[in-house]
Amino acid sequence: MNTFSSDQLTIVREAASMAEELVHEHHRLSGASGKMPRYDLRTLAELQPHEIADGPFAQVIRYEARPTSRMLGSATFDFYTICLQDHRILEVMKEHPQMKLFPFILYLVVHELIHIARFGKFLQYYEAGEEKRLAEEKRVHEITRTILDRLRLEGLSEILAFSDRLLLSIDQLAVTQKPS
Repeated sequence: MNTFSSDQLTIVREAASMAEELVHEHHRLSGASGKMPRYDLRTLAELQPHEIADGPFAQVIRYEARPTSRMLGSATFDFYTICLQDHRILEVMKEHPQMKLFPFILYLVVHELIHIARFGKFLQYYEAGEEKRLAEEKRVHEITRTILDRLRLEGLSEILAFSDRLLLSIDQLAVTQKPS
């Protein structure tokens, strides 16, 4: 599987840093109380086999964590990992050469951080059913769009259009697969 090159990893770090700032600013401006749950971002080279997926470009996995110095279950907290799927991202970029890596990663990380913020505020249950997950994807996409629409960033409009089409195709697939 293809992984990001060292130059691409630099772009990933820069986009992830900007995404974090944008989501924290949005979180503050939206009047949300509390802080973000703990999280990390990893690329394909750092992922465990169970964290690698062939479908999505990124996914969030929830883990239970506890400081090693603490023995009680009450010290346990949720820890989220954003798992970037380099191979899928590079594959779609090859298919769509007009797409640029920085805005694509920016979109993906903002999107996944919104999920994490919503899990932390109990606005969405991590293990929701398929129908609720689709509704949540739509909500998170709209929030992501709201955050990114105000930016003037080369290549971002192509990424937003791509993500709109992707969400529409997922929505259409879900409608056609509903039992009658």
